[in-house]
Amino acid sequence: MTKRKSPTPDLEASISELEKIVERMEKGEQSLEESLQDFERGVALTRSCQQTLKEAEQRVEKLMQQDGEVTTEPFTPEE
Repeated sequence: MTKRKSPTPDLEASISELEKIVERMEKGEQSLEESLQDFERGVALTRSCQQTLKEAEQRVEKLMQQDGEVTTEPFTPEE
C-alpha cells in the first residue's frame, strides 16, 4: 500500500506556523510591510487548512457511506 502525498503542507505544520505569525503580529514590533507579508501568509495558510479539513471530511463521509447513502453524525469527544 502506498501513501498518497498531499501537495499541501501538513495541517499541524500549517497551524504551528499560523500560531507563530499571530505571536509576531501581536507583539507589534514589525514594520507595516512585514505585517502585511505575515497577514498574506496567514490568509494562505488558513485557506490551505480549510481545504485540508474539507478533504478530510469528504474522505470520512465516503468511508461512512452505507447502501449508497452518506450517514454523518456530529463529533462528540469522549470526556
